[in-house]
Amino acid sequence: MKLSEELIYRGFSAETTIENPAELDSRVSKKFYWGADPSADSLTIGNLAALMMCACFVRHGYQPYLLVGGATGQIGDPKDNGERDLKPLDEVEHNKACIKKQIENVINYNDATLVDNYDWFRDMKYLDFLREVGKAFSMTQLLDRQFVQNRIGEGGSGISYAEFSYTLIQGYDFLHLYRKYGVDLQLCGADQYGNCTSGIHLIKRLEGATADVWSTPLVIDPVTGRKFGKSEGNAIWLASSDNGGGNYTPIFDFYQFWLNQPDEAVEYLIKIYTLLEKEEIEDILRRHFENPAERIAQKALARGATEVVHGKVAAEAIENLSTLLFARETNFAEFTADELMEFAEYLPTVKKGVMLVDALVDKGLAESKKKAREFIAQGAITINGVKVTEDVELSQTAIIKKGKNKFLVVK
Repeated sequence: MKLSEELIYRGFSAETTIENPAELDSRVSKKFYWGADPSADSLTIGNLAALMMCACFVRHGYQPYLLVGGATGQIGDPKDNGERDLKPLDEVEHNKACIKKQIENVINYNDATLVDNYDWFRDMKYLDFLREVGKAFSMTQLLDRQFVQNRIGEGGSGISYAEFSYTLIQGYDFLHLYRKYGVDLQLCGADQYGNCTSGIHLIKRLEGATADVWSTPLVIDPVTGRKFGKSEGNAIWLASSDNGGGNYTPIFDFYQFWLNQPDEAVEYLIKIYTLLEKEEIEDILRRHFENPAERIAQKALARGATEVVHGKVAAEAIENLSTLLFARETNFAEFTADELMEFAEYLPTVKKGVMLVDALVDKGLAESKKKAREFIAQGAITINGVKVTEDVELSQTAIIKKGKNKFLVVK
């Protein structure tokens, strides 16, 4: 497939300044940039969708410039419903380092140029910014932006000058990358399209040149109808362990998230979140709908998405572990201590000697001690396949199971 065909096939097509997608196939300049603010110490699968779009462009010969917003992250992208809390500068620096690693995992560093907009904003003088950038925008133009209207209209919460200026700062990023590297295409999620057009305006106004924006739709949870993201409270994080902010999803849970997707969502998601070719996807879907009970498509989605984020070795290990843990004939009491130690690489763990209730709460399998005791009383907790009826000390290597798909290793 050509780039334009693959973008449409995979669902990476929303608002754009490009009249005919086929223009992307023969575009003379093949440089684009995509950016993420360090608003947390991990990206989410919402960010991953845009990164998968970027990877699609890279496969078709485009050169990526991937921006981490050390400057914009100090302000915060305006929300529709209220001001963001300013993050301490040391937290912004920590978050930057964390998400840079995640970006490099998805798009090979050898293929990409990583940039940080703090590098060109830290020495910029305020008056210089106003004279060059501020003078290029009219207030009428800025006030017409939808997020501004939502904030200053009837019932709105108002907006600070800092957040109001965010779109100018992001617009200058595009201008800077155009001037320094010749980048004339920005990729983004559909919610960022308005901010991205600020860069187009600046490049046209100050350089007399043209630039474009290509956006991808926000990925929507088919069950709740909400987008996948931290602002919606349903984030699935790319980090598999805690970087300090509590923003992580263990690899096993990451795999299970995809494996548990409903049939009506799997075709939509497998095109976005895996690197499978069209022919492979069509074959998987055909076999899946011939025998939905086998969940062939969900297994391919879970394997593919986990491989993209965590690598082939981890994806294969999780796939095998998942098959083993959910097999009806599996006898948990027969696992050796060495096998359980291997499981511990991918499952939450607790040390011997703690009480069961404390372990359930500490590892997030219960939200409180009261709830943990309720789970035990209801028979929802097993240790090595045997239901427990009271709080006990975890004195030996074992595997704890809560409900259908939550596991914990005692080591």
